[in-house]
Amino acid sequence: MNKDSKIFVAGHKGMVGSAIVRNLKSKGYKNILWEYRSVLDLTIQHRVQAWIGQYKPDYVIDCAAKVGGIHSNNVYRADFIQKNLQIQSNLIEACHMYGVQNLLFLGSVCIYPKFTDQPIKEEYLLRSPLEPTNEPYAIAKIAGIKTCESYYKQHNRNYFSVMPANLYGPNDNFHPENSHVLPALIRRFHEAKESLNSVVTVWGTGEAMREFMHVDDLADACVYLLENIEAKDIYSQDISQINIGTGKDISIRDLAHLIKKVVEYPGEIKFDLSKPDGTLKRVLDSSRLNKLGWSHKIKLEEGLRDTYQWYKDNITELRSV
Repeated sequence: MNKDSKIFVAGHKGMVGSAIVRNLKSKGYKNILWEYRSVLDLTIQHRVQAWIGQYKPDYVIDCAAKVGGIHSNNVYRADFIQKNLQIQSNLIEACHMYGVQNLLFLGSVCIYPKFTDQPIKEEYLLRSPLEPTNEPYAIAKIAGIKTCESYYKQHNRNYFSVMPANLYGPNDNFHPENSHVLPALIRRFHEAKESLNSVVTVWGTGEAMREFMHVDDLADACVYLLENIEAKDIYSQDISQINIGTGKDISIRDLAHLIKKVVEYPGEIKFDLSKPDGTLKRVLDSSRLNKLGWSHKIKLEEGLRDTYQWYKDNITELRSV
C-alpha cells in the first residue's frame, strides 16, 4: 500500500472497522473510503456491485459482519449464517468483478474445532466438529476464508484472511444479552456498582479459558500485514489464514475478578452453573505472525481500563441500546 491508495473499510462503524480507520489515519493514509448502511447495504448484491464499480478501491478490508455472544449466536442461528454469507459473498464477488486486486477478510477464532490441540495452529481448521452454539456463524466465516483462497488460486487475486482472538475495546457491543463476555461483564459490574447490588452473576463455571486482544492491536496487525505480505506468502505455507493473537489466555473467573478490580466494584461474584461455558480452552498460536515481525503491545489490564473509560464516556448513548 502507499499513502494515496484508495482503501475501502467495510464495516467502518463497528469495533474492528473503526479501529482500522484510526490506525490507517495515524499512519498517514489519506484516501480511506467508507459508506453508511443506509446507502450501501452489503446484504444487497446489486448495491454492492454498483458501489464497488463506481469507486474501484485499490484495497478492501472486510470488517463487516453480524456478530454477537453465545446467547445471540445460539438463538438467531439462521440470521448469523445467512447475513454473514450474504455480506462476504457479495463483497468478494464484486471486488473480483471490478478488478479490485487486494482484499483482507476478517474471520473469528470460533472457526476452529471445539476440541483441538492448544494453542491453535492455522492448519487445525476443519479437522473436527465446531462448537455447536456458534456453528452457523463459524461456517459462514470458514466459507469466507475458503472463498478468498479460491479467488487467489483460480484468479490470482491478492485476497487473504486473518483470524483474530476474542476482541474487545472502544465501540464494542455492550448489550446486556447479545454481547460477548468481556463487554457484557464490564456493563454488568458497572451497573451493579451504580445500583449498589451486592452480587454480580457470571455465566458458567468460570473455568473456561479465553484469549483476549485489544482491537487497536488487531488493527495494527492488519495494516502491518497489508503493508508487508501478499496472499502468496500465506498460501505457500499450505494454510488458509493467519492467526492474530496475544498467545496468552485467562480464565473467565480471573477475567471477572480483573474487571471487578478495574470497575472498583465492592460486591461478590456468583457463577451460574446452569449456563454453558462454551469451548473450555481457546488460545491461538500466532507464531507465524510473530515471525513476520509483528507482536501485540497492549496488556489486558491496560486494555480493560481503556475500554471501561470509553464505556463510561459513552454510557448515555449505550444505555439506550
